[in-house]
Amino acid sequence: MGVAEEHFGKQVKKLRIACGISQEELAHRADIHTSYVSQLERGMKSPSFGVILRVALALGTSGTELVRGVEESMVTQRC
Repeated sequence: MGVAEEHFGKQVKKLRIACGISQEELAHRADIHTSYVSQLERGMKSPSFGVILRVALALGTSGTELVRGVEESMVTQRC
């Protein structure tokens, strides 16, 4: 996968750890498979719009804020 997926995965992991939940709990809350959460966090999968929204809600944030965090980390890394 690409750079965006890597940054998305890092953002998801950062928020998940901040929430104090496991990958299993995130998967349960977002109604996705545990192995898919692992693949997302490692940047191996490109999530659909629906998955982005479900993951964001499961992490107690909005899709907008989740994507904003990804964008900010990408811009920070670029310069």
